[in-house]
Amino acid sequence: MKKAKQVLAIVGICLLVALYGSTLVFAIIDDPKTFTFLAAAIAATIIIPVMLWVMGIFLRLAKKDDKEN
Repeated sequence: MKKAKQVLAIVGICLLVALYGSTLVFAIIDDPKTFTFLAAAIAATIIIPVMLWVMGIFLRLAKKDDKEN
């Protein structure tokens, strides 16, 4: 269970770093299509940590169920 949390944390960190980098690049590039990509990157910056938090809760609940059985 600890390994799963570590893997989720590392994946989350990598995704957020990539999103911050892409957000910077999209903000610098002056093209009408990049606004859509910029908005998607900003939305994903909010959504990804929330999804990882929810997955952590599910892992914690699964761990409790394993102890009961």
